[in-house]
Amino acid sequence: MTATAKRTIFWILVLSTIASLVAVMSATLNKGGISGPEVILLMCFVITLPWTAIGFWNAVIGFVLLRLSNDPAGHVFPASREITGDEEINTSTAIAMCIRNEDVSQVYRNLNAMIARLVASGCGENFHIYVLSDSFDPSITADEETQFAKLKKVWAGDIDVTYRRRENNPGFKAGNIEEFCDRWGDRHDFMLTLDADSVMSASTILLMVRLMQKNENLGIVQSLVVGLPSDSAFTRVFQFGMRMGMKSYTLGSAWWQADCGPYWGHNALIRMKPFMEHCRLPQLPGKGPLSGWVLSHDQVEAVYMRRAGYECRVLAEELGSYEENPPHILEFIRRDLRWCHGNMQYFKLLREPGLKFTSRIQLVLAIMMFIGSPAWILFVLVATGALVAPQYVPVEMQVVGPGYALFAVIMTMIFAPKIASVLDVLLRGKLRRSFGGGIAVILSAVFEIVFSMMLAPIMAIANTVFLFKLFILGKPKAWAAQTRQAEALPLALTAQYLWPQMVFGGLGLFAITMGPKLDWVAIAMCLPVFVGPMFAIPFAISSSHPVIGRAAARLGLWQLPEEEQAPVIVRALNLPAIAQRAEVSGSRERLSPLSTDELLSLGAELETVTAPARRSGRMAA
Repeated sequence: MTATAKRTIFWILVLSTIASLVAVMSATLNKGGISGPEVILLMCFVITLPWTAIGFWNAVIGFVLLRLSNDPAGHVFPASREITGDEEINTSTAIAMCIRNEDVSQVYRNLNAMIARLVASGCGENFHIYVLSDSFDPSITADEETQFAKLKKVWAGDIDVTYRRRENNPGFKAGNIEEFCDRWGDRHDFMLTLDADSVMSASTILLMVRLMQKNENLGIVQSLVVGLPSDSAFTRVFQFGMRMGMKSYTLGSAWWQADCGPYWGHNALIRMKPFMEHCRLPQLPGKGPLSGWVLSHDQVEAVYMRRAGYECRVLAEELGSYEENPPHILEFIRRDLRWCHGNMQYFKLLREPGLKFTSRIQLVLAIMMFIGSPAWILFVLVATGALVAPQYVPVEMQVVGPGYALFAVIMTMIFAPKIASVLDVLLRGKLRRSFGGGIAVILSAVFEIVFSMMLAPIMAIANTVFLFKLFILGKPKAWAAQTRQAEALPLALTAQYLWPQMVFGGLGLFAITMGPKLDWVAIAMCLPVFVGPMFAIPFAISSSHPVIGRAAARLGLWQLPEEEQAPVIVRALNLPAIAQRAEVSGSRERLSPLSTDELLSLGAELETVTAPARRSGRMAA
């Protein structure tokens, strides 16, 4: 089936689903005519639907592939089936890690482990490590110079290491990469982009390089990035949910996106020549918060690569490509708002000439991902007003019948990606055991769904407040270094950032329970929207506390396969979550950290624990 046929089928499914849901919502509201507030409700509902429908059908398609194909990733990326792992590496790849006021010891640890595995593979001479710093803190920059000079000395003769720091930082991360391309880009065939928290196994890197070598039309190959085991409770729950939802969702989206796949800005291999020639980012014209440097550069670079005629593909397998997720909700919100600001800039890029139709749709969807938040909040406010002051907000809803059905369908669609992946895990014995067993998977999934229901309105309020400041007040978000270590959030700091959520939740709960129109069914439907924000501050503090995270790791809650059988590259990182789990399971020796010498000696050991057995022959480093 051609990509055009797949996209046609997919969008028929999505648009018919949206039309059906709008029809049911209209029937729910159309009780004696539609009033002004009901029109607002319907409009807000329509705005929130695209991502819900797309996520649902991605999950359904992905689940079908997981259950019916013995090689789902190869089905959506056929070129990956042609790689045996015996192909000679005859190209030069720059491994470019961008850092900005990061924990230098952690960056050193990650790079040292990756270098050791590449050297053990016998292909070290085909790679060059570039540490591209935008740091400005004097103590950090001094440490960078010391540590990366040491890294260069340790691996001299095996693999080249270059450290460069920009005194000025135009363009942020995209500008950092652009400056690298101008100085060194023509020396290399490919570039592997990494964030400061990125870790990749040598086998995955070599697989991606072999794919690029064999397919000259490939412009970007994006690996499926998963979270590293963490001792932060917030991170454990979040990345368990991501792991459960990501596989089916990514497979489904890769099925119809095909050669217009995603680029997430890191853990991806890029063909240098077309990237330098066609993916240079413009400075957005005009004044205000949406002008200037492009912040969310990755998707823009992907659509430019497609415009140049090169494919962008995702390798939808969990093959040893890792990152660290935010350790607490405040860092999670800060990261999300940075993405929100960048995605809003896409308004100025929608009319770029020559873009593929699918690429334009991707830009629109990236905008709607965040525009949906204020639409949802407005929907909640109008619905609450109808309960509290029906004389001012006349809304007549048929809760019984269409209302029940609509609520059940929407909730099922929202959680479809996670439900699909949980079912797939439970149906695969080996995979189920790697997540801690059936009972642990079910308990972890149930708690994660509750967690998600609390987190979603907290994030929606944060996005809504931010967008108000961005568009109404014209205040952009500052780009700051990220916090990556687990830490207990202090009360004062948490309250400073989450008081709007607490006020929203408190007033909402008071309104729906004390209003003149006491409808227990409507109250039950509204409770998830208000309970999370009402308790946002204690929720944030408790989920950030390392003691709770370590207890969860010891109990095996929200366990990842890497905690059961840590791959070589993960064992090299000496992660607290691995140590905690190993102590309980009695596998301390098996999961003990690996020294650099041990990393070099394990040249033939598998580096991933989740790849299908069919691929095991090519997974050796």
